[in-house]
Amino acid sequence: MTRPPARARVLFGARARILTAFVVLLSFSTVLSTLALRQILLVRADERTDRTLSQEVEEFRRLVADGRDPRDGRPFDGDVRAIFDVYLARNVPAPDEDLYTLLDGRPYRSSATGEPDPAVVRRLRTLTMLSSARRGTIETADGPVRYLATPVRVEGRVRGGFVVTEALQPQRDEVDEAVRVAAGVSLAVLLLASALAWLVAGRVLAPLRELRDTAREIGDEDLTRRIEVRGSDEIAELGRTFNAMLDRLERTFDVQRQLVSDAGHELRTPITIIRGHLELLGDDPRERRETVALVTDELDRMARFVDDLLTLAKAERNDFLHLGDVDLDVLTEELLAKAQALASDRVWSADAIAVGRLRGDRQRLTQAVVNLARNAVEHTGPGDAIALGSAFERGEARIWVRDGGPGVAEAEQERIFERFARAGRSRRRSDGAGLGLAIVRAIAEAHGGRVELRSRPGEGATFTVVVPVREEDPQP
Repeated sequence: MTRPPARARVLFGARARILTAFVVLLSFSTVLSTLALRQILLVRADERTDRTLSQEVEEFRRLVADGRDPRDGRPFDGDVRAIFDVYLARNVPAPDEDLYTLLDGRPYRSSATGEPDPAVVRRLRTLTMLSSARRGTIETADGPVRYLATPVRVEGRVRGGFVVTEALQPQRDEVDEAVRVAAGVSLAVLLLASALAWLVAGRVLAPLRELRDTAREIGDEDLTRRIEVRGSDEIAELGRTFNAMLDRLERTFDVQRQLVSDAGHELRTPITIIRGHLELLGDDPRERRETVALVTDELDRMARFVDDLLTLAKAERNDFLHLGDVDLDVLTEELLAKAQALASDRVWSADAIAVGRLRGDRQRLTQAVVNLARNAVEHTGPGDAIALGSAFERGEARIWVRDGGPGVAEAEQERIFERFARAGRSRRRSDGAGLGLAIVRAIAEAHGGRVELRSRPGEGATFTVVVPVREEDPQP
């Protein structure tokens, strides 16, 4: 498998994609927050302007309501002109704020320095005969101007108008300046965060790069490499899962190599025997019959060996079992009858027959117990006792085969269930390939159960197939 060039790995690798996603999301949030900040500042500036205009109008209304000159306490006596003169003389407008007065339908005095903007003048002419307070915005060449106009009533009659204006553009310029500063700070934060994100992404992805390098270096000749796992996050869990997978692969490859080696050894012997006899085959009819019988026996042994290998291979598949309801008492009686046919010169008996039902594959269970019975026959002699039995105990169905043979040494009790394993001196060697007990264990484990062995050298052996029983399966 060809590796992509280093530049492509940098530009399109996971680290670059993580950084790109981070930058895009952070940029989007920065732009969105900047726009929201500008809008909020503009709204607050407009609200502040409205409060300033309202405050100015309220001060003017208090002067009108008081009706006296604050300088000497003399009443105005309805003289609107005097009211305007006093207010304009006593009040200094804020920056960007102007005061305008209207008298008898015409503009009077104002606090504006220089010539008023034409747009403001045109709007003032429309406000000469006010009947109620009015608020609005005037668009001028220098920007928008906010105004608040209120009528001046004397003796129940409108005699004039008072208008306060404030330019909005200076405040908006301040808002834009603040937004530009905030955008500059956000950009600097984005760059710094991106650099930190690049470094953090590299540290986070370091176990993945190690996993990649380890996977690239692993071959079927060396499966001992493992990833050093630190922490408890998802990456660490991935590393542990990868190491567990390597453990399984290593065991599988070891079993495979052992299988190939042992299978080759087991098949080489009958092939050599068959070839040798066929090469020496003469014309004597009696010799031919003996040779054909010997070759047929060796071929039968090879066929049985291949069938056992296929059974073990199928044990890993989901369709290995065909489950159904099995009456344990009927199954036990059938197994005893079939086992007796293996060796009529043994003394067969039933220790116990349990009445009840379990969920299992009748044919596979029969195959397992018959293998145990055949194993018992191979390690006993004529006249020896072999017993079968079944029972329900603690939510489990148990089917056993007990023989009076030489037994199995404790050190070999686990090994004999492995493929191609045969017992040592405590059990006589059989003519099989050492797959029978491995098949028994595979069938039991496929049912979710196990195989138990209770034995001592010189005291025989009891092999038990244990299968769990569902709560809904009827039992006595």
